[in-house]
Amino acid sequence: MTAQLACLTSDVATGSALRVELKGPSGPVEVAVVRDSGGDLHAISDVCSHGQVSLSDGEVEGTTIECWLHGSTFELRSGAPLSLPATAPVPVYPLTLDGDRVLVDVDTTLNS
Repeated sequence: MTAQLACLTSDVATGSALRVELKGPSGPVEVAVVRDSGGDLHAISDVCSHGQVSLSDGEVEGTTIECWLHGSTFELRSGAPLSLPATAPVPVYPLTLDGDRVLVDVDTTLNS
C-alpha cells in the first residue's frame, strides 16, 4: 500500500468534499476526499462515471454524493451508482488517518 498525503482532516468540513490530485501508477489521479454527514471520511474518484465531471462539486447527503451535472448519486463506501443516468461505479480508495493527516492509496481500489 502506497498511501500519500491527500489533505488534513480540518480541510474537509462535515457534509463536504475536497478535490485533490495524487500521483497514480499511470499519472495523476483525481480524488474526492469526502466527509459524510456522520463525520466519516471517504476517498473516491473525483470523476463521475457518467458525465466525466468533478464529483467534489456535488452535494453530500448522508453517505452519498450527487453529481452536480446530471444528478447521479454514488454511495461513498462502495462507489456504487444509486440513481441514473450513471450505471457504472466510481473507484473507492483506501483512506487512513495519521493524526490529522489524511492518507489515500490510489494504487489500490476497494471496489475492484
